Amino acid sequence: MSRIGKLPIVIPTGVTITVGEDGFIAVKGAKGEISVMPQDGISIRIDGSIATVERANDEDAVRAKHGLQRALLNNAVVGVSAGFEKKLEINGVGFRLNSKGPQEIEMSLGFSHPVSYKAMDGVTLKTEKMVITVGGIDKQKVGQVAAEIRAIKKPEPYKGKGIKYVDEVILRKAGKTGK
Repeated sequence: MSRIGKLPIVIPTGVTITVGEDGFIAVKGAKGEISVMPQDGISIRIDGSIATVERANDEDAVRAKHGLQRALLNNAVVGVSAGFEKKLEINGVGFRLNSKGPQEIEMSLGFSHPVSYKAMDGVTLKTEKMVITVGGIDKQKVGQVAAEIRAIKKPEPYKGKGIKYVDEVILRKAGKTGK
């Protein structure tokens, strides 16, 4: 039995899970609605405020998807009730950050031109000084947008200039010794 797959999912108040006729699992909550694609051989059982993910048999392909289905469903439940958030920090002399709405930012990162980034639907970008907060209900989209913003100017190991996650530690290298 999968260690992750056998764990029950606690459904908070205000969140509903419904399995449609096409098999897609719809999760609705205060922050929005997400549909989760079903895996073959995996079923969802809902008992009051507890949802469990069960598999039809012990074939390798079905066993491999058991934990995945449970994780996707749990992420959807957490997303529609609390949401997901990642914070990025911009470090560097002369670097600037401007907000151009809830889904677009403009950054001056030492290039010859300012860099604009527009987030995909369902993801919001908030700026506060030199910190970008990426938020949304879909964990995959939030992580993807944060990774794309970080890839614009990755932190370098000598001075630490660039865009990094707030909790990320940049290992510093020693520069030239000089005589």
